[in-house]
Amino acid sequence: MRHLVTGGSGFIGSHLIDGLMADRAAQVICIDNFQTGSKANVAHWLEHPRFELIRHDVIEPLRIEVDRVWHLACPASPIHYQVNPISTIKTNMLGTLNMLGLAKRCGARFLLASTSEVYGDPLVSPQSETYLGNVNCTGPRACYDEGKRIAEALTFDYHRVHGLEVRVARIFNTYGPRMAINDGRVVTSFIHQALRSEPLTVYGDGSQTRSFCYVDDLVAGLLALMDSGCLQPVNLGNPVEISVAELAQRIIARLNPHLTVSHHPLPVDDPRQRRPDISRAEHELGWMPKVPLEEGVARMVAALRVQEAIPSAEPEMAVVT
Repeated sequence: MRHLVTGGSGFIGSHLIDGLMADRAAQVICIDNFQTGSKANVAHWLEHPRFELIRHDVIEPLRIEVDRVWHLACPASPIHYQVNPISTIKTNMLGTLNMLGLAKRCGARFLLASTSEVYGDPLVSPQSETYLGNVNCTGPRACYDEGKRIAEALTFDYHRVHGLEVRVARIFNTYGPRMAINDGRVVTSFIHQALRSEPLTVYGDGSQTRSFCYVDDLVAGLLALMDSGCLQPVNLGNPVEISVAELAQRIIARLNPHLTVSHHPLPVDDPRQRRPDISRAEHELGWMPKVPLEEGVARMVAALRVQEAIPSAEPEMAVVT
């Protein structure tokens, strides 16, 4: 089985490659333009005979023979995807079109890494796959939100018109080692700031909620989805909801009780609620997340300490539950 992973040197992509490489019969080809990914994330596979790394931008066609296409290429944090919004929407539209064309030519199964952002700033909670969303199509986040909606439309059109085998994962907030420190996503930002004894940056009053899924759980869901017969979009995320303010307090309690919180204006179109209904994933894939937030945060703290060469503080504060 030959797997192509686009965006494979990114945070989620590199963990997916780890999962695929665990199959000794698998060959894995990683393509990335390194806009936000890092070669360091896949460095441990570079000399492996079953692994290949190619620098390539998915907005350009690619001719290669594979059995499965995992399309993850696209900046995922607002800080990164808003730097060049035209490039972001081209990645979602042209990149997806090119990878669908490749899968059609090869007769490969295609998995699209979509996002909970297709629901926009939701008016219902939790969000199920049948919810059509509340997206601002002209706002600063539209390059990503609407871009992924376009990508989903293209994916299902290829299934209807060409009979292509497709799978669509709507990924909710995911965290874990290898997240870029400067990408602005809240778990990494809070831990990084706490380890450096800096105030934790909270946007708005912190009442907005998120549901955080550890990356190992997400990868298990992606693998299960690709191997399933499910032709509908599937939410992959942790249904346990927490406010940003509470997350900040948990991390302060764990790492440094003397830290403060610094409040900043809420970004435009920032979702007020984010919580997945994972009933379809449970029923169709037999999947649900296993790593609780406290354990996942502990793993991230350890990883960031190594990455930043920050010594461990002893004794560590107990987790607030």
